[in-house]
Amino acid sequence: MSLFDHPLLLGFEHFERTLERVAKLSPEGYPPYNIERLAADRLRITLAVAGFSEEELSVQIADGQLVVRGKQEPEMRERIFLHRGIAGRQFQRTFVLADGIEIGSATLERGLLHIELERPVMEPDTRTIPIRRADRVRNPNEASSLDIEEKA
Repeated sequence: MSLFDHPLLLGFEHFERTLERVAKLSPEGYPPYNIERLAADRLRITLAVAGFSEEELSVQIADGQLVVRGKQEPEMRERIFLHRGIAGRQFQRTFVLADGIEIGSATLERGLLHIELERPVMEPDTRTIPIRRADRVRNPNEASSLDIEEKA
């Protein structure tokens, strides 16, 4: 039994699936990232991807998630490091997106990958649903005795 099984919460199953996806995300801290609010309807995710080129990075949206991957090609010549503090390993960082979030752009600048996100302003949707009397609602495939008399 989950919170979303309550009878007053109709159609919220996608929230439950989203929470399950978030719970499965890896807690790994590489690469480090920031999330900034640029405006009421705009966000920016910035990942520190020092040493990666544009060709070695990918930004995709898959199943309501923003997936950022990095994979560096092995160096052709052997390098001998006395100290290696700059990570050069492959990574995958996933962010679960809310409904309606759109990716504006992705820019690589001085070792930082900036991903711009936009949330379009949703206008409130108010509608009035007409209520009909049950005795006036009928199956359109059934002809009433009035319809038969009118045709005769």
